[in-house]
Amino acid sequence: MKDGFDNKKYVKIQSEKIRERFKLFDKLYLEIGGKLFDDSHAARVLPGFKNDAKISMFKELKKDLEIIFCINAGDIERNKTRGEYGITYDNELIELINKSRRMGFSVNSVVITLYKNQVSVDKFIKKLERNDIKTYIHTFTKGYPTDVDTIVSEEGYGANPYIETTKPLILVNAPGPGSGKLATCLSQIYHESKRGFNAGYAKFETFPVWNLPLKHPVNLAYEAATADLKDVNMIDSFHLEAYGEKAVNYNRDLEMFPVLKNILSRVSKQNIYNSPTDMGVNMVGFCIKDDKVVEEASKKEIVRRYYNELNNYKLGLSDEDTYKKIKLLMNELNIDEKYLEVVEPALAKSKKENKPVISLKLAKNKIITGKQTDILSPACSVVLNAIKELSKIPDDINLLSPNILEPMLKLKQELNGKDTCLQLTEVLTALSICSTTNPMVEKALNNLTKLKNCEAHATYMVQNGDKKTLKSLKINLTCEPEFLSSNDIISQ
Repeated sequence: MKDGFDNKKYVKIQSEKIRERFKLFDKLYLEIGGKLFDDSHAARVLPGFKNDAKISMFKELKKDLEIIFCINAGDIERNKTRGEYGITYDNELIELINKSRRMGFSVNSVVITLYKNQVSVDKFIKKLERNDIKTYIHTFTKGYPTDVDTIVSEEGYGANPYIETTKPLILVNAPGPGSGKLATCLSQIYHESKRGFNAGYAKFETFPVWNLPLKHPVNLAYEAATADLKDVNMIDSFHLEAYGEKAVNYNRDLEMFPVLKNILSRVSKQNIYNSPTDMGVNMVGFCIKDDKVVEEASKKEIVRRYYNELNNYKLGLSDEDTYKKIKLLMNELNIDEKYLEVVEPALAKSKKENKPVISLKLAKNKIITGKQTDILSPACSVVLNAIKELSKIPDDINLLSPNILEPMLKLKQELNGKDTCLQLTEVLTALSICSTTNPMVEKALNNLTKLKNCEAHATYMVQNGDKKTLKSLKINLTCEPEFLSSNDIISQ
């Protein structure tokens, strides 16, 4: 798919807008919505958007900023997991800190929000502190959200410890939603005001895009991505009243704006925002260069989200309202599951062979399939078939001899104590070893990178190792809500 988004322009004008905003204050607390590093959703719905676009622009401001990370104590206690990565929020937080430090950013501290003396949280705090990461504890803010007098007092924000900051721009980020970023920003602004500093607040959130139509596929893709949070895009009535201009925001920001505006005016003794849209710094809409490309990409993303939530429902991770909401969005756009061209070929091949299948669409629109065998999982088969096609290797030539695969499989089955097949990471490892002596294998392996952004569809829920490896290859995978074996009632 060709680019529909000008990433270079985006980094330039978004950086300029952030600079303009933090020059209005002695310190600006900038809440970062979504992912700071690998914004894969934006990259999928805006072809041309680079996954590292956010962090690239902050590199230009590195000397002027420091980062505070937030995490909800309840998410630590529940071992809440990031679905796209399969890792818990606490481990994701540590990854964020490590990435930030490796890139030379100043990490100020971690704030544990909504703390309730949980034992598991205390252990996590010890882990952070023993690795020289400053940690602060915030409990529930007394009076929040209606009793503004109490919130903006020593009983409210004043009860939280003050986080010492030295830079004019403080990024406030988290592993996921509901982590307490806004409350942390407001608490800090309260403390800064008490110390005589003119501190301000702003929000860097890519979606929804305020200057695109309410029902634009990009904005509907945001609704699909947050269906589990019950987010709904709406016209910003405050912005319309203040400026006579339509702008798109979402329900939670609109519901909280009157309270937030009141708190900000009390805390910072000024009133510079007339709408939730005013608080945001978002230039994405000005950098779309081909709307048709972006619309098509967004529609595909909505279908991916639909399949993802169908899987989550089957696994007991979400309720039926979530996938049904996304289905309604698909109906609005007059699309269905077959909008992803890989769906029908996978189902047809599986029906014909009576085996689990994965289909994959290559960049030149050719669709490759791979089925379950006695030795290989469907993921192994489809990737091997795809790189053979890309390398123009005849179908009847094996990249890996059974003499290599069969001993690997035998050992795996002996260690696991059950019948199984080889997974993709094991097969790729075998390929890499063979590539040192076999130029044909080396050529095929070098074509792995060409699978990036390819669409793939499985006739079963791909789990664990294969799922992680396909994601690491940047393949856009969707799955039917079926277990690999019809006898399974839980994921393996």
